Amino acid sequence: MIRIKGYTKQKTWMNDIKLDELKQLDLDWYWFDFSEPVVAETKLLDTYFHFHPLAIEDCCHLLQRPKLDHYDDTHFFVLHSIDPSSLEVQEVNLFIGPRFIVTYHVKNSEEINEAWNKIQSASKLGDDGYLFAAYMIIDQLVDRYFPAVQELEEQVLDMEIGSGSDSSNQMTMDEIFNIRSRLLRLRKTILPMRDLLYRTLNTERIDGLTGYLAFYRDIYDHLLKLTEMTDASREMTADLRDSFMSYNSNRMNGIMKTLTVITTIFMPLTFLAGIYGMNFNNMPELSWHWGYFGLLGFMGLIGVAMYIWFRKKGWFD
Repeated sequence: MIRIKGYTKQKTWMNDIKLDELKQLDLDWYWFDFSEPVVAETKLLDTYFHFHPLAIEDCCHLLQRPKLDHYDDTHFFVLHSIDPSSLEVQEVNLFIGPRFIVTYHVKNSEEINEAWNKIQSASKLGDDGYLFAAYMIIDQLVDRYFPAVQELEEQVLDMEIGSGSDSSNQMTMDEIFNIRSRLLRLRKTILPMRDLLYRTLNTERIDGLTGYLAFYRDIYDHLLKLTEMTDASREMTADLRDSFMSYNSNRMNGIMKTLTVITTIFMPLTFLAGIYGMNFNNMPELSWHWGYFGLLGFMGLIGVAMYIWFRKKGWFD
């Protein structure tokens, strides 16, 4: 599906413009949107707009890294949108040309639809309103990053280590690695988008951009904030992972200490049992009437004495 809207020199909007009418109208600039295009519509990138073949190839081969390429008087942006719930990444391509912008996306984009509807009520269009429309598109895309990052940040803050059973702690550890994986996926989009905005702010090849730098700088500030949030969340997950490993290690040390004390107590008892388990004939204690009970009592006394001694030394703490 393609849709076209234009901004006339009389500062009014024209919607639902037909392709064959476009060149006949007296427009200040226009926005041409390819939404879920079919093959015949995609060919218009070449046959009607005559975009560079490499840019067209990037549109047709998903998923490209966010970037900015300059082709003569046309500037090509590869942008990413993110589904906050699934973190699925969708590519949105943006062409900025002389007095027009073209958006191309193989799936329906809520961000593009929002910008499409909001642009008509914008009061900051100026002489190069198509650059403000491009700003609104990128701003809508970046704003959708915040819910995804904030949700993961809240999940990290809600986690506790060592407060439940072994199974709950294992579940927490699985969640930590899942969150780190999701944060990495977000970071792979946010960082290139940040670099793209940095290039946009510092380029001198886009005519008329100077008047809108404050708006694009605002997007760049948002991306800096998102980068800091993702990095902080990754550091917190690393701290939680280390805390879990430390807790597990300390717990294992406590278990090993208890088992070691028990083993130590039974060492002399095993020694005595081993001696009197030998079948020699000349062992005086074997013929004593109370020898069995005496040995059991002596072994019990040794065990109790060692337990009291270890207890005083704090080995059970």
